[in-house]
Amino acid sequence: MDKYYYFIAQLPTLFFRKEPEITIDRFMNEAEKWLDPDDFEILCSLDLQSVAINRGEPADLKRYKIFENDLRTDIAAFREAQRKDLEYKPSSFPLSAIKEGNPLDVELRFMEFRWQFLDEMEREHHFDFTNVVIYFLKLLLLQRFFTFEKEKGLQRFQMLYHEVRA
Repeated sequence: MDKYYYFIAQLPTLFFRKEPEITIDRFMNEAEKWLDPDDFEILCSLDLQSVAINRGEPADLKRYKIFENDLRTDIAAFREAQRKDLEYKPSSFPLSAIKEGNPLDVELRFMEFRWQFLDEMEREHHFDFTNVVIYFLKLLLLQRFFTFEKEKGLQRFQMLYHEVRA
């Protein structure tokens, strides 16, 4: 566990909406050097899409996956209610988060909710494997954030819209 201190201490601080000073590849190369093999295997299995809880995962990773699952369930229930012209009040986020702004604004808002949840978890963990997991999840969020290109997204939306209208 002592080696985790050295690994975490060398990582640059991450800020939401700011390009990280470390790439995921570089992070993973360093993680492989410093982490126990079982912990590294758990880290390698993580992505932003998977919310399945796996045996042997740290309790706080499970906590994040439950948060993510609840968020997705609430978003789906809201959208289903909208399709049926019904009212729905989400429990995991304010209604304004999904109603205000364009789809990109809404997606970025939900990314920020995820970041804030990870920040809260991080306060409880210093120099342990959970801290490494939180850091990696934040890196994945930043990677996703920096893949959005407003103009390409608008072009894609307009193309899909015209296909549906035709």
